[in-house]
Amino acid sequence: MPSVAPFARSIRPLIAAAPLLVLVACGGGDRNAAQDGMAGQTPEVGYVVVQPTQAPVTTELAGRTSAYKSSEVRPQVTGLITKRYFTEGAIVRQGQPLYQIDPRLYRASTNQAEANLASARATAEAARARANRYKPLAEQQAVSQQDYTDALAQARGAEAAVKQQQAALESAQVNLKFTTVPAPITGRIGRSLVTVGALVTSSQADPLATIQQLDPIYVDIQRSSGDLLALRRSLAEGGAVPASASVQLMLEDGSEYGPRGTVEFSEVVVDPNTGTVTMRARFPNPKGLLLPGMFVRARFTQAIDTRAFLVPEQGVTRDPKGNATVLIVGPENKVVQRTVKAVRIDGPNWVITDGLKPGDKIITQGTAKAMPGQTVKPVPASSRQQIGAPPAQQQGAAPAKGN
Repeated sequence: MPSVAPFARSIRPLIAAAPLLVLVACGGGDRNAAQDGMAGQTPEVGYVVVQPTQAPVTTELAGRTSAYKSSEVRPQVTGLITKRYFTEGAIVRQGQPLYQIDPRLYRASTNQAEANLASARATAEAARARANRYKPLAEQQAVSQQDYTDALAQARGAEAAVKQQQAALESAQVNLKFTTVPAPITGRIGRSLVTVGALVTSSQADPLATIQQLDPIYVDIQRSSGDLLALRRSLAEGGAVPASASVQLMLEDGSEYGPRGTVEFSEVVVDPNTGTVTMRARFPNPKGLLLPGMFVRARFTQAIDTRAFLVPEQGVTRDPKGNATVLIVGPENKVVQRTVKAVRIDGPNWVITDGLKPGDKIITQGTAKAMPGQTVKPVPASSRQQIGAPPAQQQGAAPAKGN
């Protein structure tokens, strides 16, 4: 039958392609089922268990350096400067001569006082001898009792005059010694404010020079009275314990000063103009890097908080009002959002002082997939997460075959 052959030739390609169409249709159905299974999985999140721990209460405050000792060199007598014995900016030792004031007038006064003392001693010796001679004569009534009394009074007056002249001599010797102006302390001396030939007086307002001891050196730190009050309350309530008063300095260029210092004391009054309390710390300064008047930043641990929680930074977020919040794995693995009090950052962690309880599970990984009220699959943080296969493959389903 000639008409049947063309029809058979045209239907064979369609019959051959039918199994391929069936396979494609079945494969598309499996992919849709797998995607539906993946979408229905419970999100996996990583958590950390928090417990109260000890966290240092650190603070960073502005400070200013000041000399450990500072002394103004001043004249004690009046006269002309005849010599200067030091080099400006050098280290001077206590007692080292710095200036010489013309001593001639004071040397003459000393010589005069010595002569007056010698004269007074001679007069006293004569008066004492006269009184000694009158004593037995008065007992024998060879001289009147009044004469003996007068002689004895003259002798005692002469002895008093000797003491007066002795004091005058010592005063003249002291003034003569003051013509050499010594260094009152050991330290670095600044520039000289007078020159040779200048007239100086014992009552002048300006010093001759200034000496400062810079090793060790002080740093005066200003602290708000409100912060100090909060710290004292925390210590009184038992939430914190005092820490060792060790201080680290940050210099003006942002670098860290090597040696650490210690807090010496704190003022007992509040400055009414600034509302701050001054704390003074002492630092070693062997190389002279710190100079008086420099502005620095002081960082120190003022106490140890014994009831704080440390939560990794990625586990703390802020709500639209700026409050710190965390996501917690609650009962039945449901996500609970809780507002906490995050006071500061300590390394990679936030220090939480309120809002948490011991044993809370804080979500730190997968927070983008966790919503409040949602059921999650919690695993310890940093655990390897297992990604399951599509449901169809997990059940051992095979691709459909065409008939």
